[in-house]
Amino acid sequence: MSLTIGEISYTNILPFFYYLDRYQFERNSYQFVPQVPSQLNEAMANGKVDIGGISSFAYANNQHTFSLLPDLSVTTYGKVRSIFLFSKYQIGQLDNKKIALTSSSETSVHLLKIILGYFYNKNVTYEIVRPHFHDMIEWYDGCLLIGDDAIVANRRLAKDLYVYDLGEIWYEQTGLPMTYAVFAVRNKCIEAKPNEVISFYKALLASKKRSENDQYKPMIKDILLTHGGTEAFWEQYFDQLCNDFGQKEQEGLRFYYHLLYKLGYIREPVDHLHVWKPVLQL
Repeated sequence: MSLTIGEISYTNILPFFYYLDRYQFERNSYQFVPQVPSQLNEAMANGKVDIGGISSFAYANNQHTFSLLPDLSVTTYGKVRSIFLFSKYQIGQLDNKKIALTSSSETSVHLLKIILGYFYNKNVTYEIVRPHFHDMIEWYDGCLLIGDDAIVANRRLAKDLYVYDLGEIWYEQTGLPMTYAVFAVRNKCIEAKPNEVISFYKALLASKKRSENDQYKPMIKDILLTHGGTEAFWEQYFDQLCNDFGQKEQEGLRFYYHLLYKLGYIREPVDHLHVWKPVLQL
């Protein structure tokens, strides 16, 4: 039996996949589907993906059909360095302004709405558009970009703009970490393919641990070839990411869900995170 695996197409998810034996998994009919978060969210909700990384927001709308994998997430305690609001105005002057939102991620979109609407009490008009920096900033007062698009824009393009790191603002306002992506599995998949799920989960944990033990150095060398930048930037970038999903990370995520429900962005509250508890023979 095989699994269809969702893989977010951003560098921040790479530590979990870098040391996977893809060839062996593919030989056993595992299929990898690399897409941006919004595409994977939809594919997993529709049953086209069994397991993988998804936006944290997607779990809230699928909490009864998904389970979360323990010890795996993309989280920061402060700056995330890949989710930016680029603005022609200071954040306190954004009342009645128009912000272009990336079509790539619901988690970051709603995080920005929480920050501007709830923390700063600003009345802002939003429009979801294709994540193209020059078009967004030409026609709008500001724009939200995430992932590698945001990194490139901040490095090369964001001259004469105010740049706000959403992870930094969230941490300043709440004192809690922010979890942007989680690893989830469809409950039906756990029932039908428990051994396959456990096998892949163990591989994700092993890749994460080895990436951390290697201080991300081999991975960064490859990233420099494909994404550019400097070794110092990528070392700092991965050092500030938290790959865990323990009690504190879950507390921060629950508070994010609390605000989503309070502000009417999700249909029902997330009173409990259903974190899968596999029995592993390590």
